[in-house]
Order: sequence, then C-alpha cells, then structure tokens
Amino acid sequence: MILKQYYLGCLAHASYLIGDEASSTAIIVDPQRDIQQYLADAEKFRLQIRHVFLTHFHADFVAGHLELRARCGATIHLGSRAQAEYAFAAMKDGDTLEFPGLRLQVLETPGHTIESISILVFDLRKDPAQPYAVLTGDTLFIGDVGRPDLRASLGWSANDLGSHLYDSLHNKLLRLPDETLVYPAHGSGSLCGKNLSSDTVSTLGVQRLMNYALQPMTKEEFIRLVTADQPDAPPYFTYDAILNTREHTSLDRNLEQVLHPIELDEVLRMGDAGAQILDVRDAAEYAKGHIAGSINIGLGGQYATWAGTVLDRAKPIVIIAEPGREKEAGLRLGRIGFDHVTGYMQGGMEALAGRPDLVWPTERISAPMVAEELASAGPPLLLDIRNPREWATKHVDGSVNVPLNHLQERIAEIPRDRRIAVHCAGGYRSSIAASILQQYGITNLAEMAGGLAAWEAAKLPVISEA
Repeated sequence: MILKQYYLGCLAHASYLIGDEASSTAIIVDPQRDIQQYLADAEKFRLQIRHVFLTHFHADFVAGHLELRARCGATIHLGSRAQAEYAFAAMKDGDTLEFPGLRLQVLETPGHTIESISILVFDLRKDPAQPYAVLTGDTLFIGDVGRPDLRASLGWSANDLGSHLYDSLHNKLLRLPDETLVYPAHGSGSLCGKNLSSDTVSTLGVQRLMNYALQPMTKEEFIRLVTADQPDAPPYFTYDAILNTREHTSLDRNLEQVLHPIELDEVLRMGDAGAQILDVRDAAEYAKGHIAGSINIGLGGQYATWAGTVLDRAKPIVIIAEPGREKEAGLRLGRIGFDHVTGYMQGGMEALAGRPDLVWPTERISAPMVAEELASAGPPLLLDIRNPREWATKHVDGSVNVPLNHLQERIAEIPRDRRIAVHCAGGYRSSIAASILQQYGITNLAEMAGGLAAWEAAKLPVISEA
C-alpha cells in the first residue's frame, strides 16, 4: 500500500494518493485542480488512477476531479447525500472499495457540509481488521474541527450542521482506535476552521487528548463552541462550493487565456472599461512603482485567498507579473475558480519604461518614522487592517481597525483630509490595502514597512484588548 500526502501551502490544502501495487491502482482524494503531480507519481509508482474521491464539495478551492476524469477516465466518488451535474458513484456509510492489498471504507460524517464523508484506509497486509488511517476531509482537523457555518447561503443553518458534526465525531470518528492516523484536508492558515495546527498528520489518540473540540461536553456546548469566533469566509467560498458540483471547463483550457500577451495601450483601455489590473509582484517592488489604478496581491503570500477576497468575479482580470511568472499567477487563480483572466501585460513593468506619467509609487516608511509622525502636531490616522482577533491581541494605541476584507465596503470611514499610515502584521496585506486606498483616490498615505512585527522589533509600545 502507498499513501502519499501533497500539501499546498498557499491554500493550506492537503490531498492524497492512495495506491495498491498489487492491482496497479491509484485513488486520489481531494485533488487540487492542477493534477500533474498525481499523474507523475502514478507513473513513477506504475499505477493507474482509476478512482477520485471528494470528501465534500470544497468551498476554498476548485477540485481536480473533472480533470482526473477527463485525463484518466477515473470514476468520481461522492457521499450519498451529494448532488452534482456529473455522473458519480454515491458512497453511503460502510461502502467499500477493495483491492488485493488495500481496502477503503466510507464513513458518512456530515457536519462541515451535509454530504461530507471520511475514508478509512486499511493496509490489508499489515492488519485487515483495524484501520491504518482515516482521511477526514474537513470533518476533523489537527487541533480543530470543520466549521459548520459555511452552507448558510445554501439552506443549512450552522446549528443544524453543528448537531450533525457532533454526532459524526462522537458516533463515528471517536470510536476508531487511538493509533489510527488522522489525515485532514487542511492545515494552519485555512479559513475552514479557527484553530488548525501546522501539523499535517496526527493520531486519533493525540487528537482525543489535545483537540479542544473533542473534549467532553454536551451537544449544545459543542455547537456554541464551534460556531463562535469563526473567521470571515471570503465571498468566493459559496461560488467554489457550487462550482465543484457542476460540469465546468478544464484548468488547461483556462490557462490558454492567461498566456495571452496584451500590449500596454490595450491594458489601459481595458482598465478604463472596468477590467481589474492585478499586479502580483512583491510588495517592495510594487511600492517602487506600479501602474496607476492597479491592485497588488503578491505571489509570495496567501495570494489566491486574498485575490478571492478582494477581486470582483464579474470583472475581467489582466495580470502584471515579472516576466515568466504570468502562468503561475493565472494557475493559482484557477485553483479557486477565478477563470476570468484575459491575459497579461506584455513585458511587465518594462512596458511602462517610457511612460513615467502612468507610474505611481507607494510611500513606505519605517516603524520609528511612523512613531515620530504619530507624536507630531498633525499625526496621521494609523490604519490597522489586520483581523479583529489580531487587533485585540495587540495593537498600537490610537490605531483604527478596519480589516482588509472589509476595507472596500467601509471605505467611506477613511478620512480624505488626513494623512493615512496603514499597516498589517508583516507588510503583505498592507500593500493590498494601500493599492485599494489608491484606487479610491486616497493618495496621502504611507505604508509601514514590516508591519507590527517591525514596530515591536523597534521596541515601540503595543497595548492589548484581550
């Protein structure tokens, strides 16, 4: 038996290849949309990909089940309560796939979503009676459980799904042996829970002891606990969950659009017509000079998640990237179903070499310089765009908290008659915020380089609301 985990850091997403060498069969669980790594490993292990499972309809990315069906003829498997446009094998509680050295057994574990399943993996040559591992999808994470509030727009209340989640955990997963390995679909950084560990595998015994949501409590207490203080879900989550139920074009087809070069004059025309000019360079490079009206979401951070949060799905996207990184930028947008990229600016920022009138800088100043300005007679407004939990933990006295994911809807709260100094934790999100502020004509601003980390490194004071 082969069990390999693939971890995609920018989306905090884990997918799996399970292989049975005796029958040359591979099964892929919760694949990302770009499937080349699974194809390469199947060839390396001399396996054929014959089955693909989705543990549920993921909201934070578009899965690669249709790509694997098209490329390999793989059968798609979903939980028995799933509804989808494409043909699939509906797997109910206890259903199995059996191979000479491997058995997969489905547990229906609704809660995060109503169609959620977990998959028991039995290594028949080691122990045909006890599971070697369980792939828990978004039902059970390392350190957390799946949030039950993401399907409100699809007719499921958080309380109803929370009740199902409690039953799934206590009646299904917690009855497994302590030594069973737990392999979830997400890790730290995912917005599918609030307390996910950076570990990507654990055992059920460790989770029974350490996971806050698995401690003894009533169902009512559990529901209150797991529905409280969940992070805001990006607006694309519902779109992706629905897209995963539908037939849609392949990622390869959409990447053909991404690799279409567009001359500067056409980029400007498209921008005037409402297209989104997405500059994916590093924040420091963006600050040195960028095309007026562009938005900066750097490839070096949680690029796809923030793109899905602040970009408009109804407006076309034109990418500005360092030459050679255009495909990466489009591919990572494609992973979340943002297929409305029309191309990239030919030559990147070099295309603007003769047009300094179109290039804007963003002023970046050090934390001590910000402190000096705050102590002056006409201090700037210090705008902290971290999330409310981060702000409550520690912040600069006198700062105003407007989380980045709400900045556009709350833009009227930002004064236009006062200098703005914007910061986040380390400098990634503040560059996004600065580009949004500039789009709205707020140009008397500076970005605090290095964020709150640089402020604390300079031994400047912070306070706590926690």
